[in-house]
Amino acid sequence: MVMMKLNAKILGLEADKPIVLLNKEDAEEIDVRPLDRVELIVGRKKVNCIVNIAEHFIKSGEIGLYRKISRYTNAKPNQLVDVIPSAPPMSIKYIKDKMAGKTLDDSAIRKIVEDTVERRLSEIELTAFVTALEYHGMTTSEVASLSRHMALTGKTLDLGKKDIYDKHSIGGVPGDKTSMMVVPVIGAAGLTIPKTSSRAITSPAGTADRFECLAPVDLNLEEIKRVVKKVNACLVWGGAVDLAPADDIFIKIEYPLSIDPLLLPSVMSKKKAVGAKYLVIDIPTGEGTKVKTTKDAEALAEKFITLGKKLGIQTVGASTFGEQPIGHGIGPALEAREALSTLMYGRGPEDIVDKVTTIAGMLLDFKMKKSGKEEALRLLKSGKAYKKLQEIIEAQGGDPNIKPDDLPIGPEKVEVKSSVSGVVGWIDNRAIVEIARASGTPKDKGAGIYLHKKIGDTVKKGDTLFDIYAEKKYKLERALEIAQSVRAVGVGKKYDMLLEKIPRVMDHPKYFILER
Repeated sequence: MVMMKLNAKILGLEADKPIVLLNKEDAEEIDVRPLDRVELIVGRKKVNCIVNIAEHFIKSGEIGLYRKISRYTNAKPNQLVDVIPSAPPMSIKYIKDKMAGKTLDDSAIRKIVEDTVERRLSEIELTAFVTALEYHGMTTSEVASLSRHMALTGKTLDLGKKDIYDKHSIGGVPGDKTSMMVVPVIGAAGLTIPKTSSRAITSPAGTADRFECLAPVDLNLEEIKRVVKKVNACLVWGGAVDLAPADDIFIKIEYPLSIDPLLLPSVMSKKKAVGAKYLVIDIPTGEGTKVKTTKDAEALAEKFITLGKKLGIQTVGASTFGEQPIGHGIGPALEAREALSTLMYGRGPEDIVDKVTTIAGMLLDFKMKKSGKEEALRLLKSGKAYKKLQEIIEAQGGDPNIKPDDLPIGPEKVEVKSSVSGVVGWIDNRAIVEIARASGTPKDKGAGIYLHKKIGDTVKKGDTLFDIYAEKKYKLERALEIAQSVRAVGVGKKYDMLLEKIPRVMDHPKYFILER
């Protein structure tokens, strides 16, 4: 095996993988190609790195070190370092096995997850693994192993309590502020629910985006423990605590490919990492969501339940109506306003109240002999859930007395009106998402949509169907342009049979729904 001594060149380049740059001549000398591996030895430090080739930027006799590598090895400029070609990680063999349709055992999956987290695999290798899972599928044992090892390779939340409650929605419905209302209901019942949530990937707002309008969400593990110990609950951003970090890496591969083979291990690894014992999986169902029919929802729920048994998590599924947005507000601040108002006054839009008390009731049913939904409704109407929300906000560093009107909405606004009279027959969730994201969500907290009409509502010609809010005028103009080119809200006579003329004059892209 050829070993070379090269002078270190410290590059001002960042990468989340261990990457080095070799001159083309030196690479040929030790017989390595782009994306091959070399072992870098700097003093007593050794590290396996992925190779990139440069013809002019790196001179012969030099090795370019990205910041990650230079920090890890403490290499100094022009320091002589040893470079040896190294074999690829064993996990690549296992990835090839999966590409061939073979079933992977627990040790193979553990190695793939470990090498993923340690950034030993290139994006091409990770893409091969994810696409192999998409096309060949996974056995229940493979899913369980992935979930377990994805949880174990990151940090875990040990609260020293046996009974931890949690809920998760697989996403797909805009305006779904259920989590930030279920958590205080469950906390008000005296149960422990440390809710770690995502930011939006393809939706107008994730739970973390919504709750950040009320309080900080980027708490570390010790801060989460302090909050939960004090108030029994929290609403935090999972990305700040390094729970199941392999999941975040896999999501970056899934998203541009518009595939989601890791849905089950992605969700369940994070539930395992927070120590959940009781779990409700919310599966929005209907046109425009990930799951089109109740039969499909039942099949997916059964997979979650079976996986939960293998992981020691008692799981139930809820197929919920997903053919229109939840409530009226869509976008971080608009949704936070609606959730806060509903909790403050113990009443709100019927669909929000029903969904929140249903999901919370299913969690309460794990422990209660009487109706969990009735108890959830009592906690909501009595103001106890709102009091718990105030406690959570204060414990996380926010103002417990914040009011809905204190949350700023984008100053740029336009009303989208109906050109006909009739009844709202359907709402296109994907069109709503596209318009909302064009308005600036989730980055611009005050951007979004406020729906005035929902399915079944009577509409007169000239009535406002929805308002679009934006923080910047050019984003409002873009959102309005999209709203005028698509039919986001379908209005017609009560028994109109024509839903849509195909093809449309101007079609809009279909968004791939990927939410955690």
